[in-house]
Amino acid sequence: MARTKTKLFAGNRLRQLRQREGMTQAALAECVGISLSYLNQLERNHRPLPDHLLQSLCERFAVGTSWFSDTREAHAVQALRETMADPVFKTAPLSLVQMAEAARHSPELCEAFLTLYRAYTFDQERRSHAPSANTPPLEPYEAVGNWVQDHNNYFHELDCAAESFYEHLFSDDVPLATALAQHLQDRHGLSITHSTALQARGLVWRIDRHKHQIQLPHNQPPESTLFFLAQIIGQLEHNRLMTDILRKEGPKDRNAQELARVYLGNYFAGALILPYARFLHTAETLRYDVDELRRHFEVSFEQVCHRLSTMQRVGAEGIPFYFLKLDIAGNILKSFSANRFSQARFGGPCPLWNVFRAFATPGQIQVQLSQTTDDSIYLNVARTVGREGLSYADRPRQIAMVLGCTIADATKTVYAAGLNLEDHTLVVPIGPGCRACGREQCSHRSLPVSGRALDTGSNARGVVPYRALPEH
Repeated sequence: MARTKTKLFAGNRLRQLRQREGMTQAALAECVGISLSYLNQLERNHRPLPDHLLQSLCERFAVGTSWFSDTREAHAVQALRETMADPVFKTAPLSLVQMAEAARHSPELCEAFLTLYRAYTFDQERRSHAPSANTPPLEPYEAVGNWVQDHNNYFHELDCAAESFYEHLFSDDVPLATALAQHLQDRHGLSITHSTALQARGLVWRIDRHKHQIQLPHNQPPESTLFFLAQIIGQLEHNRLMTDILRKEGPKDRNAQELARVYLGNYFAGALILPYARFLHTAETLRYDVDELRRHFEVSFEQVCHRLSTMQRVGAEGIPFYFLKLDIAGNILKSFSANRFSQARFGGPCPLWNVFRAFATPGQIQVQLSQTTDDSIYLNVARTVGREGLSYADRPRQIAMVLGCTIADATKTVYAAGLNLEDHTLVVPIGPGCRACGREQCSHRSLPVSGRALDTGSNARGVVPYRALPEH
C-alpha cells in the first residue's frame, strides 16, 4: 500500500523567512506569483504549502527544503509531551492534537513555557536538595545542544573553511595524517612525539610550546591521530572564525560558550578529514554504507556517523539523519537530529530500540525499522564502538551509537536491502521513554505514564499490572 504524503504546514517558517528579508506579504505574494489572500492563509496555517511553491521559495531565498520542514515542531511536541506528563498538570491536560497545534502556531510561546517549566523544576530541586545552588535552569550542555539543533548541526562558514583547507593540502601521494603533521611542522614549527604519560594524565593530546612539540598517546588508533591533528589545526588557525560564530549567534552563558567552542573545534576536525563535497559524493555512491565509507576515508565508524548527521548544506543536502551515542547504562553522550526524531529529555530511552541490542553483538551492525509515537517510521542502524581493554585492570567504556533516517529516505541506503518497506508488520514500536509514552500494552514498560490516573483493576490482570485511564 502506498504511503500518504503528509501535508506540510509551514506558516511560521514562511513568515520568519519573509520578515528576515524585510518583505511585506504583498511583495512576497507578487514575487512568487500567488494572491495576497492565499499567502495570508499559508502563513496562518489554514492551507498546506504545495510542492511547486516550496521549490519556488527555496530558489528565491536560497534555502533548502529543510528550512520548511516540521522538524522543530516535532521536537517541541516531544518536549511538551514529556513536560505535560508531570503530575502538576493533571488538572489541565492537553491532548496530542492540542500540543501539535501549539507548537505549530505559537512556537515562541511553547519555548517560553518550556523555559518556565525548567525554572520550576530547578527551583523544586534547589528547595529539596541544594538550597545554596545557583545553577541556571538550562544546563550548559542543554543550551549547546539546542543551539546546534537550531543550526541543523551544520555550520556553513566553518564547514567551507575546513573543506578549503583540505583541498589546498590534498595529494594522492601523501596520506592525510602525514600531510597534516607536515603542515604543523612547516607552518607552526611543531613536531609530533608520542608519550606514554598522557593517558595517565587523562589527555589525548598536548601542545608543549617550550619544546615545540605536539604530544600524542603512543597507542592510539590512526583515525584518532588524524582527528586530533585536525583539531589542533582548527584551534591554531581557525580560532578567530569560531570566536566570530560564537559572538554573533552562540549561547550567552559563559560555560555554554566554552562547550560550544569545543563543539566547533570537533566540527571543524570532522569537516576537514571528511570534506563535504567529496564525502557526500562517495556516500551517495556507496549508498551510505558506513563500513565502506570508513575504509575509504580511513576514519572510524563514529566519525562517519557523526559527519553524516551534518550534511545539510543548502542545495547539496544529504539524507537528514539523526545520530545518538550512548553508554550501556542508557546515558546519552551525543545527540543530533536533522529529522523529526527526538529522544527523551527525562528518564532513559526505550529498551526496544536496537541500539541496546547492539551491546549483545559487539562490532556487528543491527538494523531495525521502528515507529515512534507520532507514527513516524525510521530505519535505524546501530553498532558498538570504542576500544578494547589495554590490560586486565583497564575498564574501557562500553558505547554504542545509532544512525537513523525516515523510511522515505531508507531506499537510498544499503541498509534497506532485503527489507519490505511497505510491510509494517515487523516494525518495532518505540517510545520516548516510559514516563511520556502512552502505549498501554507494552510489556517492556518500567513505570506508569506520568500525569494519568491509574486503574489496576480488580477482576483481571494484564501484562502490565496497571493501566492509565483514558484522557478526557
